[in-house]
Amino acid sequence: MLNPPQAAASHEADALPADAPFTAFERIAGDPSRGMLILCDHASSAMPPGYGTLGLDGAQLARHIAYDIGAAAVTRALAAHLGVPAILSTFSRLFIDPNRGIDDPTLVMRLSDGAVIPGNRDIDAEEKARRIARAYAPYHAAIDTAIMQAMEAGQPPALLSIHSFTPFWKDAARPWHATVLWDRDPRFARPLLHALDAEDDLFVAENEPYAGRLEGDCMHRHGTKRQLPHALIELRQDLISDDAGQGAWAERLARIVGDLLAEPAFCEALHDPAAAGVITPNTQVYRSADMSAGHDAAETPQATLAGIDDTRQQELEAAAFRRLVAHLQTRTDVQNIDLMTLSGFCRNCLSNWLVDAAAEADTTLSKEDARAHVYGMPYPEWKAQHQTEATPEQIAALKAAEARHGHS
Repeated sequence: MLNPPQAAASHEADALPADAPFTAFERIAGDPSRGMLILCDHASSAMPPGYGTLGLDGAQLARHIAYDIGAAAVTRALAAHLGVPAILSTFSRLFIDPNRGIDDPTLVMRLSDGAVIPGNRDIDAEEKARRIARAYAPYHAAIDTAIMQAMEAGQPPALLSIHSFTPFWKDAARPWHATVLWDRDPRFARPLLHALDAEDDLFVAENEPYAGRLEGDCMHRHGTKRQLPHALIELRQDLISDDAGQGAWAERLARIVGDLLAEPAFCEALHDPAAAGVITPNTQVYRSADMSAGHDAAETPQATLAGIDDTRQQELEAAAFRRLVAHLQTRTDVQNIDLMTLSGFCRNCLSNWLVDAAAEADTTLSKEDARAHVYGMPYPEWKAQHQTEATPEQIAALKAAEARHGHS
C-alpha cells in the first residue's frame, strides 16, 4: 500500500479545490559549490488538487506505474550524506511524466502495465497543456534554477538522477542490483558504472532494463543539451522497499560518489566538455564573425594567439564560448533587446552562429536545438519565463543603435 505520508497527502488533496496552490517539486537544500545536483523524477504517487486518484484505487497507486518505489527516500538520504542539493517531483508519473519530452506519446499514459488510467483516457491537448503548466514546467524550472545557482557558485554541477525498477517484468527476472543509464556523455556514467561493478556483492549492468537514449528526457534536457556531466542510476525496487534497504543504498552511493569526487582526475574530466563525446572543438568551430551583420565568416580574418597552435586555440575559444553561454543562462534579467542595443548581438545571434559553425563542419544542427543549447531550455519556455515586453524606450534605443552597429 501507499507509504503513509503519500497516502495522507493524496486524501488531503482530494478535498481541495482544483485551483488550490500546488508545488510541483520538493527542494532539498545543499551546497551548490560541491558540484553535484541529485534529481528524482518519479518520487511521488500523489496527484495535484482536483484530480483525485485519476480513477485508480490505492493498490494501483502503490505500484511502480505511479512512482519509483524507494527512490525518493534514497535521494533524500544521499543528498544529506553528500551535502548537495536535490530536486524531487511531488506528483505521480501518471499525472504527467517529467522524464519524457513534451512531444513524447507516453508523456501522459492512458495504459500502464495492464492498468487503464480512467482519468487519462480522454485527455485532450488543452488538458495536457494544463498539466504541463501545473506540474511539468515548474519541476523543470526548479532544476534550471538549481543548475544556475551552482553555476553562480562557480561549479557547473554533475547531475545524478535516481530511479528504481521492478524485480520482474512479466515472467522475466531482472537480476541486476543496480544499473547505470547514459547516452553520449561518459564522463560521470562510466566511472560510476565501474565503481559499482567493483563492489564484490553487486551484479550491475549498463543501459538496462531501459536504454539511456531517450530524446527529451530529463537527462537529455538538463545534461546533454547543457553539456553537463550526468548519469541515471536504476536500483532494483525490492532492495530499497524498506527503511533499512533505502539507508544502506544511500550510504553505499554516498561512499562511491564521494570517492569519485575525491579523485582529481575524475573531477578534471567532469569539467572538460571535450571529454563529453557530445560537441568537441574538432567537430564544431566557433567563430567570432558577426553573421547577423552580413559578414561571411570564411572571409573574416581569424586572429591567432601567439605561441599557441590552431587546435589549442580552438579549444580555448570553445571554452570561452561555453563560459559566455553559461553566464547568459544565469543572467536571465538581461533582455535580448538590450544586448542588441549595446553590442549588436544577442542570444539568438549566438544560436545562429552555432548553426553556421555546424554547417561548416558538415554537422547537422537545427535552429531549435541550437537555441535550446544557448538558452539552457527550449526557446519558447525561456520566452514565457524570462522575456518581458519591450518598452517604447527600448525599441527607440534599438532603432538608434542599428545604424551604429551596421544592421539593416
